[in-house]
Amino acid sequence: MADAGPPLVLAAIGLVLWLAVNATLAGISIQTIGLILFLAGVAWLVIELMQARTVRRDRVVREEPVVREREVY
Repeated sequence: MADAGPPLVLAAIGLVLWLAVNATLAGISIQTIGLILFLAGVAWLVIELMQARTVRRDRVVREEPVVREREVY
C-alpha cells in the first residue's frame, strides 16, 4: 500500500487545529491554518493512493507467467 502515514498525520493535526482550538495568534486564525493543513493532507493522501495504483498496474503487466519444469504430484 502507499505510504499513507504522513498525510494522515497531517490531516489529523489539521482537524485538531480546525475543530478543537479556538485561538488567534497575531491576527492569524489557528482554525484557518488547521483547515489548510487538513485539505493539504487529504490532497496528499489522494495523490499517494493514485500513484500506488498506477505502480501496481504497471507491475502486473510486466510479470511473466510461471512455467513449471515438471509435474507436481
